[in-house]
Amino acid sequence: MQTVLSQRLAAVAEFVPQGARLLDVGSDHAYLPIVLTEEEKISFAIAGEVVKGPYESALHNVAGAGLADKIAVRLADGLAAFDESDNVTAITICGMGGGLIADILAAGVDKLASVERLILQPNNREDELRAWLMANHFKIIAEKIMTENDKFYEIIVVEHGEMTLSDTELRFGPFLNQEKSAIFKLRWKRELKKLEIALPHVPKKSYR
Repeated sequence: MQTVLSQRLAAVAEFVPQGARLLDVGSDHAYLPIVLTEEEKISFAIAGEVVKGPYESALHNVAGAGLADKIAVRLADGLAAFDESDNVTAITICGMGGGLIADILAAGVDKLASVERLILQPNNREDELRAWLMANHFKIIAEKIMTENDKFYEIIVVEHGEMTLSDTELRFGPFLNQEKSAIFKLRWKRELKKLEIALPHVPKKSYR
């Protein structure tokens, strides 16, 4: 049976370069590497997973798809799933907090020199992730915002380079803030509404 990606992962897949050698960190069921391999968009993949259950699920799915010769499933923490001999050119990290993604990248930052592109999909704290990327010589080349199951997701695509982001761009995203799509506006209207509801319940500071 053919694997079908969620809308979120399908959007991530759009940014994976043709012919890439991919590391998918936190691959879970290995759906993304499987589909990209079946579509012949990538030449090799590593499905990295730190939790034993999802790791075993990924092994099962890759074997079931007949792709064990093209997708290596590895039980490893973050960027420890690959080494120089794998010649990884692109890395996807999806479905985690922005702070955690930054920590994963920081823990293996020395291994990123030969990696051409990172496709990152944080679930929150996007500003923290953008700040880390800016400080560590990565530049954002594309962004996308989307909804799935009434949740908002941002995709941040980066390559090596320098960028300087304002506080506004760190918070909202340089490309997303420029485009101001309908989904972007809806997300931040909802966030504003949450703050307006919460504000009356915040204790006022007393001054002497």
